[in-house]
Amino acid sequence: MRILAIDTSACPVSAALMEDGFLLGEFFLNTKTTHSQTLMPIVESLLRAAAVDIKDIDVFAVNTGPGSFTGVRIGTASVKGLSMPLDKPCASVSTLEAMAYGLPYDSGIACAVMDARCSQVYNALFRLNGHEPERLTDDRAVSIEDLADELAGYSERIYLAGDGAELCARAFDGRLTNVVLPPQNIRYQHAYGTACAAQRLIRENRLLSSDALMPLYLRLPQAERELKKKQSGGKPDQ
Repeated sequence: MRILAIDTSACPVSAALMEDGFLLGEFFLNTKTTHSQTLMPIVESLLRAAAVDIKDIDVFAVNTGPGSFTGVRIGTASVKGLSMPLDKPCASVSTLEAMAYGLPYDSGIACAVMDARCSQVYNALFRLNGHEPERLTDDRAVSIEDLADELAGYSERIYLAGDGAELCARAFDGRLTNVVLPPQNIRYQHAYGTACAAQRLIRENRLLSSDALMPLYLRLPQAERELKKKQSGGKPDQ
């Protein structure tokens, strides 16, 4: 079973190729270059280096959210475009869950956080056990202050992951002594984690057709929120 996984949910962009649980290769970039310029050259280079033809991919996996609205759309649209002509199934992976798969710890709590602006983060918590992360919460948008209060109830090591990790670490300001900021090479989401999460979806028969693959947002894009606010007479969103 060959899985081609991609992630464009934040500033980094990556693509990974996995065969029967073995990582054949991964390309990762964390530059300011637009994903629409970098993603397909990365995918093409990865397949060429691994000597794998696109027709031999069995499942196409992508982080469908939460994350950057533009980035998530680019990743989802790219996977739809790659899988549709081949009539191959797709795996819709939570960006936050992919982060948890990328943390190589045998115990503790994975706190996946992405900067959602306005003192909020997209977040989910997972218990790490050295195998597959155990989900403790749904994906959600939560204030950093509320997240700190919730994490205070855990005595285990808490590993921050994602582009909101440093933001949260600064905001916690030493109040949570069991919070750990992992090194950059594992802190951000990688397509490797996307491929790992896709394996669970394959086992659970939860793959989608390319037609059914859609971005999954936790809140409306900024433009839509502003329009909704204007239509409601300037009242706060409900």
